[in-house]
Parts: sequence; structure tokens; C-alpha cells
Amino acid sequence: MAKPENVMQVFSLLDKSNCRKCGEKTCLAFAGMVYQGRRSIYDCPVLDPAVAARFAPEVREDHVSQAEVDGLETLKQMVARSDLKEAAARIGGNFSGEGLTIKILGKDFGIDTQGNICSDIHVNPWITGPFLIYVMNCQGSDVVGEWVSFRELRGGKERYPLFRKRCEEAMKRVADIYTDFFNDITDLFQGRQVDSLFESDISVVLPVLPKVPLMICYWKKDEGMGSSLNVFFDRTVDDNLGAEAAFTLGAGLTQMFERLALKHGLVVAA
Repeated sequence: MAKPENVMQVFSLLDKSNCRKCGEKTCLAFAGMVYQGRRSIYDCPVLDPAVAARFAPEVREDHVSQAEVDGLETLKQMVARSDLKEAAARIGGNFSGEGLTIKILGKDFGIDTQGNICSDIHVNPWITGPFLIYVMNCQGSDVVGEWVSFRELRGGKERYPLFRKRCEEAMKRVADIYTDFFNDITDLFQGRQVDSLFESDISVVLPVLPKVPLMICYWKKDEGMGSSLNVFFDRTVDDNLGAEAAFTLGAGLTQMFERLALKHGLVVAA
């Protein structure tokens, strides 16, 4: 998003109703957060998108282009035409005459032979894309419990700075402010806390896909040292998913966690 000249430039676009739907107490407070780069102008739920676009012409990070929509539809049809019974056995899923189903974060997510997605959770591109890639490309390697960072994945080193920004740093801001963060993600997404991995204060493993777990390690602020958070994947992720889809999963999970924090009335500063 382009840098605004001042707070009032942002404030002038808002309806000044102080509705608090964005999570801030006033429209002026929201404008200040946008000016500081801590919020997106698109976070105002009552602002006309056309007005926001004049101020911030870049596409918001979670926007899906028509090309991406078309790409997902093509991938759906490719998966639907594949041998779903074979895929279920390979990727840790279940097959019925209707189609294939796997667990994503403990919830059912599947595709039928017509290419229709069925799910117990909200369907969005950050889940659908990696799910389809997982069905097509997963080699079925069993999880080995050896954890690696994103930059250690094939092709991950080049994209790690962006992964660090959109996933690890953003997730750390949530954990710093939201004290029940790890308890809630463990309960909501069927994760499990593990002891002393990587000597972190808190380590949580989430079952993102049957053969693609993700581990979050968090170090609390202590004695003049800032807090830190890192995300790790089982080393078999290169065989079962790939760095590109792993990036999408990590960034998408972070967006989910940020929205969870907002529901608790917390502001996650950038």
C-alpha cells in the first residue's frame, strides 16, 4: 500500500461513525494505525472498495485474481479426473464412491469426482490450493519428526525473507499480544504442545495435512531479549507438498490467527 501523507488523508476517506467494526475505538485511531503501517485501509469493513482502491491501488495480499481462480478450477478438474482411490491411500485420506476426503487441521476437507470441494471449514484459496497440490503431488513419504525451517526446503531460501515477514513475524506479533494464543490454536485446530523442542518456551505441532505437520516454536521476551517465533516443517514436506504450497499454508494460517486475535478485540501491530 502506498504511504499516506498524513493521518488526516486516511481519516478523510472514512465515514467517521466510530462503529468499531475494525477493532479500533474510533475512526481516527484506525486512521492512525493505517498511517503507521500497522493496519490495511481494507480492514475498514464499511469502506467502499472503490474508495480504498484510489488510496491504495495495490491489490491486498489476500485478493485472488481471476487468473488464480481459473488456475484453481483447472487444478480441481485435474484432481477430479485422477485416481482418487489411489490418491487416498497415498496421502493418508479416505475414499468413497463420492470422492476423497482428508483431515485439514482436524476437519474434513475433500473433493468429489465432479471437482466439487466439500468441507467442514471455510473454503478459501490458501487451503484449497495446497490441498489440490497435495493430492496431485504427495509422494506419500511418512512423517519422520525431523524439523527444518522454510529456508531449508528446496527453493525455500530465495523466498524465506517474504515467508519470514508474512508468516513468522506476523505470527509472533499475535503471540506477543494474545496470551491465550497457543492454548486456543491447540484446542481449535487439534494441535499438540510438545516439550522443549529447539529449546523454545512453547512448541506446538499442528496437523495441517495428514503428511504435512507444521511446528510453531515461540521464545518469550526475557532479560532485554525480544521474543522470537519460528515455523518448522517435517523434512518430508519437499516430497509431500513443496515449498510454494508450504509458503501459502504458512501465510494463510497466519491470516487465520490474526483474525482470531481480532475477534478477541486485540490489535496486532505491524
